[in-house]
Amino acid sequence: MVTPPPIYRDPWAKRDAWRKHPVFSKRAMFSKMFPGFGVAVVAFTTYVVIDNYYLQPKHESHH
Repeated sequence: MVTPPPIYRDPWAKRDAWRKHPVFSKRAMFSKMFPGFGVAVVAFTTYVVIDNYYLQPKHESHH
């Protein structure tokens, strides 16, 4: 036996459909809040590592 569809219909369903689109998900909104932040973190970390380990002057021991 097939159940009949509900009698009521939401007249605003098509106009509300954009809210469920993946572009408007919470994750997408949060990632767009700070554009370029991930790239900046990687660039700064690389700079700090290079500065601390490769560009330090060699300490000569004087005996």
